Amino acid sequence: MSGIPYERLKAFEGRTAAAAGAGKDPVNEAMIRHWCEAMGDAHPAYRGPDAIAPPTMLQAWTMGGLSGHTGRFAAHDELFALLDGAGYTSVVATDCEQEYLRPLRPGDRIVYDSVIESVSECKTTKLGTGHFVTTRMEVRVDGDPEPVGTHRFRILKYAPVRTEAPVPGDAPAAPPERQERQERQERQEPAPRRPRPVINRDNAGFWEGVAEHRLLIQRCGGCAALRFPWLPGCRACGSAEWDTVEASGAATVFSYVVMHHPPFPAFAPPYAVALIELAEGVRMVSNVVGVPYDEVRIGMPVRLEFLRVDEEWELPVFHAGPAGNGRQAGNGLTGSGG
Repeated sequence: MSGIPYERLKAFEGRTAAAAGAGKDPVNEAMIRHWCEAMGDAHPAYRGPDAIAPPTMLQAWTMGGLSGHTGRFAAHDELFALLDGAGYTSVVATDCEQEYLRPLRPGDRIVYDSVIESVSECKTTKLGTGHFVTTRMEVRVDGDPEPVGTHRFRILKYAPVRTEAPVPGDAPAAPPERQERQERQERQEPAPRRPRPVINRDNAGFWEGVAEHRLLIQRCGGCAALRFPWLPGCRACGSAEWDTVEASGAATVFSYVVMHHPPFPAFAPPYAVALIELAEGVRMVSNVVGVPYDEVRIGMPVRLEFLRVDEEWELPVFHAGPAGNGRQAGNGLTGSGG
């Protein structure tokens, strides 16, 4: 891998990456419905004759799909070719920022302009050495010069950290996180504790239920809609009245990711973090335990358990496979005062 004079990279800043790009589809009710179902968002503003699109769908209307976009300016491809040629061949998205200036409605046709906003100096990360590239997109409705929103997207183009090939007969080296944990145990240092959630008057009842090994779901006192996470008011009807029902514990994996980087104290990657769909119809984020992280699958049946993570803290997790050692939740849907 060879370095690139930073002046060559900085010269790309301000250059156009796309101009008058067009969204492949107008804003439409079908995509809004699919988005809301996937996100579990039943807000009434997103349906009916006067529906608007959820603001967080801003990027969705500009995406090219598997076939991609045509007509991209040369600056984007030139920059990436330069980085690839220097050995920075891997890419990972790092973060994005969006600004919403006015709502989009079904029928709006989207156009956008994109500029290479910045290219960082060479940075060293746990993934490898490389450069952060930030592009800024301005989104408009065709025929309207005023933007409806902006989207800033940042990636890392990097050269992966190389690991030495193992010598035949040698045991494979432990991951750095495991080595660190072993060294800490040898020094008899206490293990880091899990971060504590912020508990306030809106969610205190949920954590009181967890302490009793009960997973409580809010139920609206106005329309009886179940909701999770806990909120001070109903997203469906706006009522501030509510009580709770206890989850049966039956659930399935709706979606999941496997966390590899970055490592955090008290966590030992890789591990699976899943969006769990409870039998009652609401979803929550939790860990899947009982099977290796690479065996977690969408649609996998799981069951609620409570896992003690340190001397004073238990968390709800979801167990797949044979019954685990954690204490299982009780069965049945029972009401309780909120």
